[in-house]
Amino acid sequence: MLKKSKADNKVLFMDASKEFVKVTNSNKLTEENIRHIYNWWHDRKDVQYICQLVDASAIAEEEYNLSVSSYVEQEDTREKIDIKVLNQQIRDIVAKEQVLRDAIDRIIADIEEDGDHE
Repeated sequence: MLKKSKADNKVLFMDASKEFVKVTNSNKLTEENIRHIYNWWHDRKDVQYICQLVDASAIAEEEYNLSVSSYVEQEDTREKIDIKVLNQQIRDIVAKEQVLRDAIDRIIADIEEDGDHE
C-alpha cells in the first residue's frame, strides 16, 4: 500500500486474504475485517503472515516485483507430525497385529486338530 503523506521510503505489503466472511458465492468484509485492515494500514508495522513494511531499496533488489507473496510470508497451516509419536503408534499397531495373527493361528490349529479327531 502506498501512502502519499508518509515520512519514510517504505511500502506496506499486506495479505488480507483471510479477512472476509463467505456469503453464498461471494465474500463480504465485516466491520471487524475492515477494522483489522485499517489498523494494519494505519499502524504501518510488520505483522507476521499479514503485512510487511519494505524499504524501497529492498523492492529494487527484487527487480521491483510488487507481488505481496514476495514480501509477506504465508503461514504454514500443514499439520505438524511428531515422527517419534508416529513411529511408536506404528510399533503398537504392528504388535497388536501380531497378537491377532497368533490368536488366529491358534484358532486354526484348534479347528484342524478337531477335524483330525472326527
